[in-house]
Amino acid sequence: MPMPGTAQGRAAFEVRLHGRGGQGTVTAAELLSMAAFEDGLYAQAFPSFGSERMGAPVEAYCRIAQAAIRTREPVVEPDSLIIQDPTLIHSVDLFTGLRPDGYVLLNTVGGFDDLGLSDLVSRFRYDRLLTVPATELARRHLGRPTPNSALLGGFAAMTGVVSLSAITRAIRQRFAGQMGEANVAAAEAAYHHVAHEEEELEHAGAD
Repeated sequence: MPMPGTAQGRAAFEVRLHGRGGQGTVTAAELLSMAAFEDGLYAQAFPSFGSERMGAPVEAYCRIAQAAIRTREPVVEPDSLIIQDPTLIHSVDLFTGLRPDGYVLLNTVGGFDDLGLSDLVSRFRYDRLLTVPATELARRHLGRPTPNSALLGGFAAMTGVVSLSAITRAIRQRFAGQMGEANVAAAEAAYHHVAHEEEELEHAGAD
């Protein structure tokens, strides 16, 4: 049986993460791979080569599969994009290679149309183009604008590739004590936000 959400004939679910240096993009990829292991899956995570200075664009990759993963190539045809910083949208070609049935999770308080992405909405499945105010949730629960844990909670709700419980276990392994619990709270809040967004889109499609 293929991974949930994986295109037919593909052995692994491939994720590309976009952010800026200092936002925890590479950490997010590592946490996602740890969550996959927690769910009994195989995974790998690694950053792109290039500058990771504060504020510079950063890419990281994660593959998740039900069998050992042999390739270490960058993800060029992702099944899912996680976009940590919406200011990258008009300066980096974020959507290159995204599969027609791919998922996009965008950290924003607005919508895709608000960001001038109406064309994107028309080219891909609208029910797989989701947003979550991850930075705001991070500020609320962590006291700082680090959106990575919140986005992983949203990713779990959006794709079903990993479970929320696996995400929270991975977070607690990475961050001890109060910091871990604050990150878990952000992830759980984002999970419920995205799950509610999916329900609304489903009802809209039914209408």
